[in-house]
Amino acid sequence: MAQFKLVSDPSAEFNRELTALEADLKRLETEYNMYFSGRLRRPPWETRSRVETTVKRLDRTSTSINNYGVRFRFTTLQTRFSRFTDLWDRALRAREEGRPGPLMQPRKDAVEPTRPDRLEDGVVKVETFHDPAAEAEKVRALYESFVKARQQAGQERVAFDKFATLVSTQVRALKDKGGTDVAFRVAIKDGKVALTARALRATDE
Repeated sequence: MAQFKLVSDPSAEFNRELTALEADLKRLETEYNMYFSGRLRRPPWETRSRVETTVKRLDRTSTSINNYGVRFRFTTLQTRFSRFTDLWDRALRAREEGRPGPLMQPRKDAVEPTRPDRLEDGVVKVETFHDPAAEAEKVRALYESFVKARQQAGQERVAFDKFATLVSTQVRALKDKGGTDVAFRVAIKDGKVALTARALRATDE
């Protein structure tokens, strides 16, 4: 009788490691927030070192992963970690130098700026994508514009992972219909923020 050997799927295993990495990254964010709010006595160097080691290890093996969605998920987490470490390092330097910086707790007597009752209609941001997995910085820029506009409009925040997945899905779907690139637009209409996508073809200027 023939025997069959089950071969593990490297993409599935890599995806499981990304889930663990995402949990560690959230924990690291929480610990840094606790440190800057005075609830931790020292920065979370151990957790940060563990996350950094994991990111470097997965970066070395990611080239062998053929699953587009899994690779895009890793790129998203990698970019997120890089941006956070830059933010944390700047906040630490500012704290050591005794000057205002990011993540500093606001004074209790600080006056919150007033917001307009209604945002003016118009286009907030436009980004064009060919391959979002290789354009992580542009995905992040579009996301930050989208979230900022929603915050000003009083709408709830959207998770970056869900936003990045939406962009990737829309690009793939519109390119399958004949588009060469896909343009996304963040716009305000009647006080509400909307994200729209349009396929671009070779004949478009």
